[in-house]
Amino acid sequence: MPTTTTDPEENRRIYVIAAHPHWRESRVNRRLLRAAQAVPGVEVNDLYATYPDYAIDVRAEQARLARADLVVLLHPIQWYSMPALQKLWVDDVLDYGWAYGPGGRALEGKDCWLVATTGGPEASYHPQSYNRYFFDAFLPPYEQTAALCGMRFLPPLMFHGARSAPSSEVEAHVEVFAERLASYPEWPEMDEIDACIACPVPQTDRPVDHHEEA
Repeated sequence: MPTTTTDPEENRRIYVIAAHPHWRESRVNRRLLRAAQAVPGVEVNDLYATYPDYAIDVRAEQARLARADLVVLLHPIQWYSMPALQKLWVDDVLDYGWAYGPGGRALEGKDCWLVATTGGPEASYHPQSYNRYFFDAFLPPYEQTAALCGMRFLPPLMFHGARSAPSSEVEAHVEVFAERLASYPEWPEMDEIDACIACPVPQTDRPVDHHEEA
C-alpha cells in the first residue's frame, strides 16, 4: 500500500509512483525508493506491491494524483521505456475526460518528474554505440504524456550504468534525489522551466465510446 511520511510543517504534496518488477535485484532504484519514503510529506506508492495482480484501483490513483503538486515517475528504463505495470497505470489512470481531452483538466498545472535509471552507461546512448541514440531520443513519450495532461515536464534525473557504477556514485545520486524532493518547489532552475504548452484534443478525434478500440 502507498506510504506517507507526515510532518505538520510540510506541505509539499508529492506523489512518487515507483515501479520495479524485481526490487531485490535493484542497486539504485531500491535505494531511491527508501530515500523517498524517508522524506516528510511525500506519498510513495510501490506499484508492484500495491497491485501484484495488475488490477489498478483507478479512482484511488486519480485521487492521489489530484491532491499532488508534483508527480514523480521512479523506475528503471526497460527496453527504452517504462516497466509494464507502470505503462498499464498510465493507460488506466490517465483517462480521457479526466486527464486530457474535453473536461480532462484534473492534472493541469501540476509538475511531472522522471527519475529513472539505465543499466547501460551513458556512453552507450550514442549514435556510434549499441543503443544508437542519445538518451534524450527516448524522452518524447514521457514529455508528450505530461503535455497532453497539461503538466509541466521537469528535467529528468537520470542515473546511467546502474549495474556497474561505483557505490560512491550511487550514494551521491540518492542524496541528490532526496534533497530535490525535500526542497521542491524551491529549485533554483524552476523559474526558467517553461510552462506546459496547450495540447487540446478535439472531441471529433475520439469515437463516441472512448473505450472502443481503434
